[in-house]
Amino acid sequence: MERSGRADPTSRLSLLLAKRGSLTDARLRAALGANRLTPRHAIVLTYLESEPACQQVLVDLLEVDPSVLVTILNELEHAELICRRRDPSDRRRHIVEITPSGGRTLKTLDATFAEVEDELFANLSPVERDTLRELLRRVAAGSDCPGKGLKAKLGVLRR
Repeated sequence: MERSGRADPTSRLSLLLAKRGSLTDARLRAALGANRLTPRHAIVLTYLESEPACQQVLVDLLEVDPSVLVTILNELEHAELICRRRDPSDRRRHIVEITPSGGRTLKTLDATFAEVEDELFANLSPVERDTLRELLRRVAAGSDCPGKGLKAKLGVLRR
C-alpha cells in the first residue's frame, strides 16, 4: 500500500513487531507496576512455578548478564517471592525457588496477564491468538541461531 509515494511501514514485519512490542511492554509494565514487579520478575516467577532452577538457567532464560540477574533476584528475595539456597551437590551454585508468597503473587498476576492480553489482542480470536503465540515461539527459537549477515552489518554500522 502506497501513501504519498512512500511504502506503508506496517508492511515491514520487523517494524510492526517493534511497534506492537513496545506497546505490549508499556502496557504490561504499567499493569505489573501495581504489584511493584517488572516483566523480568514475572518471567522468573512463571519459570520457577514448575520447578526450582539454578541461576545460570535463569541467566540464559532472561538473556541477561549474571550481575543483572542478581539484582532481579535480590528484588524478588527482598519481596519474599523467591528464596535462594546453595546447591548441595555443588556449593558454588545457587538454586532459586518460588516461595508460597511468590506462588500466590503469580496467581494474582495471571489475571493481570489475561487482562493485558485481552486488551492488546482483542481483534484476534482464541485460535488466532494460539497461532500468533506459536509463530512468535518459533521466531524466538530461531533468534538463538548466530546470524552472520545481521551481525556483520551491525558491526559495520558501529564503526
